[in-house]
Amino acid sequence: MPQEYRMILKHVDQAGYTPDLECYVRHGGYQTLRKAVALKPVTTAEGKTESGPEQIRKEVMLSGLRGRGGAGFSCGLKWSFVDRKSGKPIYLICNADESEPGTFKDRQIIYKDPHQLIEGMIISSYANDVHLAFIYIRGEFAEGAKILNRALAEARAAGYLGQNILGSGYDLEIYVHRGAGAYICGEETGLIESLEGKRPYPRIKPPYFPAVLGLYQCPTIVNNVETLCAVKHIVEMGGAAYARLGTPNNTGTRIVSLSGHVRRPGYYEIEVGKVTLGELIFHENFGQGLRPGRTLKAVIPGGSSAKVFKAGEKITLRRKRPDGSTSVQEMDLLDLPYDFDTIAAAGSMSGSGAIIVMDDTADMVAALANLAEFYAHESCGQCTPCREGALWMSKILHRMDTGRGRAGDPAQLLHLAQNIQGRTVCAFGEACSWPVLSFVSKFREDFEARGGGPAPKNS
Repeated sequence: MPQEYRMILKHVDQAGYTPDLECYVRHGGYQTLRKAVALKPVTTAEGKTESGPEQIRKEVMLSGLRGRGGAGFSCGLKWSFVDRKSGKPIYLICNADESEPGTFKDRQIIYKDPHQLIEGMIISSYANDVHLAFIYIRGEFAEGAKILNRALAEARAAGYLGQNILGSGYDLEIYVHRGAGAYICGEETGLIESLEGKRPYPRIKPPYFPAVLGLYQCPTIVNNVETLCAVKHIVEMGGAAYARLGTPNNTGTRIVSLSGHVRRPGYYEIEVGKVTLGELIFHENFGQGLRPGRTLKAVIPGGSSAKVFKAGEKITLRRKRPDGSTSVQEMDLLDLPYDFDTIAAAGSMSGSGAIIVMDDTADMVAALANLAEFYAHESCGQCTPCREGALWMSKILHRMDTGRGRAGDPAQLLHLAQNIQGRTVCAFGEACSWPVLSFVSKFREDFEARGGGPAPKNS
């Protein structure tokens, strides 16, 4: 039977569990940090001496942990890219911006179990020789910022943060930095620019890979809230044990945000790939199905920027084999295991883990118009295709939604979206174009009906 596997959310929502230090310690909090800073150097089979921080980095690599913020990139690999020989300080930034529509998982940790995040950050900082770290939190999470600052003060007073942490000789300070509510600050280099006090214009990569040229042009690690919490559990249980959770290349647990036309929306922690998209929507342990008398129309699998799936469609999974060839597999939409690779092979992405469900009452033109307006508003304006194209698409969709559609509007939307993706500094181009490409392509009849029909052949 599909069910939750609560590890990060183990204590969240438990009766009597509060976000203060005393409660966290009573439930075993900061014991993993004690274990981490007490690690002694060991000699490997190859005769190499590994320090405590090196052992932690090795366990994170062994765990197979992939970033939970959206891209799903290997956490251990990201850490390995850090330039440790530059002589510059190394910084760690926790990305708590959580600006992807449909996503509401990280804030649950911040509001209900902040010390778990702080412990994960301290361990990650220790592993990477970081002495100054930041939590970049979305501006709308005003209460979350207060909770974090209170938790940091508690940790500092108890000796878990500051100078000579737990008598180890290791020093670390963590500061909360509130953003101004800009979607683009979820992109790591835009976040870094904002943290430096500048406009959040994403940087060009290369050369500005954060691991080499990040905050203040120093090596920088940017990890998501959930990712940093997972590090704590990896050190606690060991990388190999963590890797046995989930499925190959999709290890551990993941918190999913389920919203839209389901009876039981909410956040659920699952073993990655052990639960299908259909089970998340319909099973009694998760979404419990649609409202009475309704049928499924569409599913956005990974936040509003992910390509939409149409209910009932047969999904063609395309995967690259080690020899370079491509395997092709047909599967029903609702039978897709919810993991990074399967959703990507199906033509979309699991992104931030936000599943948005739409039933047959959904107006696809109105829904896309709403998304397009959001992305047009949130463009930072740095890249012309994004700045002009996102607004252009929003204007067309608003016109269609208000009954003033023109012949050829659907084709024009596809043309604009195709000319935005892949032509911008950051992935915002894809974020605003992918919904348009998938909505219009998969629900063409809805858009043709509102666009005055197909364009004349000689137009």
